[in-house]
Amino acid sequence: MAGPVSEQDDDAGLMSAINVTPFVDVVLVLLVIFMVTAPMMLKDSIRVQLPKTQTSDGASLPQSLGIAINRDGQILMDGVLVSEEELVSQVKQKLIADSKLQGMISADVEASYGKVARAIDLLKVAGLERFAIQVIREGATP
Repeated sequence: MAGPVSEQDDDAGLMSAINVTPFVDVVLVLLVIFMVTAPMMLKDSIRVQLPKTQTSDGASLPQSLGIAINRDGQILMDGVLVSEEELVSQVKQKLIADSKLQGMISADVEASYGKVARAIDLLKVAGLERFAIQVIREGATP
């Protein structure tokens, strides 16, 4: 009753390999989406409302170091919340790597003058002498 075993009965139609190409395609698309949206999410999360002035330079310094002071007086360096000690040490380290380092200070319009002056003083103590204060020209859209 048991007949001879033929080779065609032996799972000839099953595929044992997994095709990862569609998986890689989906992951790369998600990576591109993340790379495009990440800067927009970071900009919205800092929430610094710049003061408006009638004059501004129009052209700003190359933004190699971004310092922001929010309305609560907290200091952010390149979008990351830092303490005063961390600010000084990180700026010193960056100045060692690049002696021509320039900074852009963005302070919320509701930040106290003392907090902004303190941040500028800390940058000078760290050795950063080239910086600008970011403002928005009146009538211009932020």
